[in-house]
Amino acid sequence: MLVIASALYLAYTNPMQGEADEFEEARRSMVETQLKSRGISDENVLNVMGMLPRHLFVEPSLQEQAYADRPLPIGEGQTISQPYVVALMTEALGLKGPERVLEIGTGSGYQAAVLAELCSEVYTIEIREGLAGSAEERLAGLGFDNVHVRCSDGYFGWEEHAPFDAIIITCAVNHVPPYLIQQLDDGGRLILPLGSVLYYQTLTLIEKQGEELDVTYITGVRFVPMTGEALEAGGE
Repeated sequence: MLVIASALYLAYTNPMQGEADEFEEARRSMVETQLKSRGISDENVLNVMGMLPRHLFVEPSLQEQAYADRPLPIGEGQTISQPYVVALMTEALGLKGPERVLEIGTGSGYQAAVLAELCSEVYTIEIREGLAGSAEERLAGLGFDNVHVRCSDGYFGWEEHAPFDAIIITCAVNHVPPYLIQQLDDGGRLILPLGSVLYYQTLTLIEKQGEELDVTYITGVRFVPMTGEALEAGGE
């Protein structure tokens, strides 16, 4: 499933043609030098990230850096992940189109936008009210009507819309939140940065097969910590 929303496309191919051309080349370079060269091979993921206007998900003063191979601050002590990590986590979910995905840690909404082009419905939770509100407004303004934003503690998931075919956690946690495992459908995949919330984590893929959990460790990463109940339950 690869259907770039028409409103989104128009949002960055509009009268400011010079700006659009500049960012188009930056996106192309990002895909070639950061994603393909490092092993990202899912053509749908590559196509989506080559079209999505990442610069609209960062502060205006940082737009020139939006396609660089590094995370960027988005306010309230949070960051937007570097493009490679977004692609790596998305590819690991193996989305085919009809899935319903839960995201924990909306941030500026970029990861949710990527997911929204690859699956049926995205439910995304942000604990910070300011970020949740701005992300919801941004996503709606770009035409994403299949993304549902909620301000709450993502540790508890979104039970009324469970089960989910895939879950992605975009903040560090030192244990797997049990509520999220419960809300993952049989055969579903959960990806998260697992480990010390103060230092480094391991990007971890969990596949649910009945009562069994198959775990694959992918690579070392560093994310900002999940707050709320996650810190109460697991500490540092």
